Amino acid sequence: MDDKKPTSFTFEIDNLSEKKGLISSPTFLSGNYEWFVNVYPNGYHIDERLSLHLQVANPESLPLGWKKQASYSFALLNQSGKELYRTPESCKLFRAQFTGWGSPKAFTLQKLQDMGYLENNKLILKVDVKVIEAVDEGAVTGKDMLDVRGFKVLYSQLPLVNKLFRKHPDIAVNFKLKNQSVKTTYMNLLLGLIEKLDKPSPSFTEIELSNAQSELIDLTEAGFELDWLKKKLDELSLEKKRGLTDGSRVQEIEEHIKNLNLELEKEIEKSATCAAEVLLLEQTVSDLRVELSKEKKKSATSATEVLLLEQMVLDLRVELSKEKDKSATPNDLLEGVVSWEILDYADIYTNEKGEE
Repeated sequence: MDDKKPTSFTFEIDNLSEKKGLISSPTFLSGNYEWFVNVYPNGYHIDERLSLHLQVANPESLPLGWKKQASYSFALLNQSGKELYRTPESCKLFRAQFTGWGSPKAFTLQKLQDMGYLENNKLILKVDVKVIEAVDEGAVTGKDMLDVRGFKVLYSQLPLVNKLFRKHPDIAVNFKLKNQSVKTTYMNLLLGLIEKLDKPSPSFTEIELSNAQSELIDLTEAGFELDWLKKKLDELSLEKKRGLTDGSRVQEIEEHIKNLNLELEKEIEKSATCAAEVLLLEQTVSDLRVELSKEKKKSATSATEVLLLEQMVLDLRVELSKEKDKSATPNDLLEGVVSWEILDYADIYTNEKGEE
């Protein structure tokens, strides 16, 4: 169980009228937890009003599902420590979606001066905090979606989103799109761009800077107020251009040449392989041509032999016809048998040569 004893913490702000931006106090302990106060001298959403907010320190280090119910109030002191004014006590539930609570319109700066709360332009603030109940764990996983200022974000993104809205409270005041899925997409794009631009400028390529510029235009057209991010991108682009005039440009070109040489070596290896394959195919074709020539010669020889045999048969038939015309004798039958045997022999020889 947490210590429920109230804690008071006092801090000073010098030259308050000269301060323009957010002022954060040192951290302090209350109920075994760290806290700090955000002071907006020129107002939070409302101009010309001192705004005070109690914040949980280091919320990203707390367990998933953490909650703290705490009561708090602010007091203005003079330089002798006398309490001049105290705000009504508030009791709020602090959790991952809402890591800070406060009053956006506590005082006008003119009223502080008129009532004598600023001695020598110094503001002395005291905050009293009492942790009533705290829960360090809950049924929340890193994949759960939670609502932050109308945007659904992952629980794991809450620290970055909360920090974003603390530093730039008006960032989404003019956001135009209403579809929740589209809003989540744009928020993820914004978080990614912020993380990307946190890299040192030498690590950016010109293409990366060009892509970042396009993303920034898309986000601005959707309604995000990103003048601060544009300024950062412009500075990175300028540093990159300056770097191109010194040795970094030479290094970039040398790296590019090195990559090209590697690609060239790969292409040469591919070409050598293709050339070897072409030579092998050419040799195969040459061998086939030789074999074809041999086969043609064999075929020519066989054809010549066949023609000679056919001529021989023709001559024998002519001679036989002449003999028949001279006379018909008992030898006719014998001659007929001989002639047919010769014809059969010629046909057999022809077939054998054809098969070869």
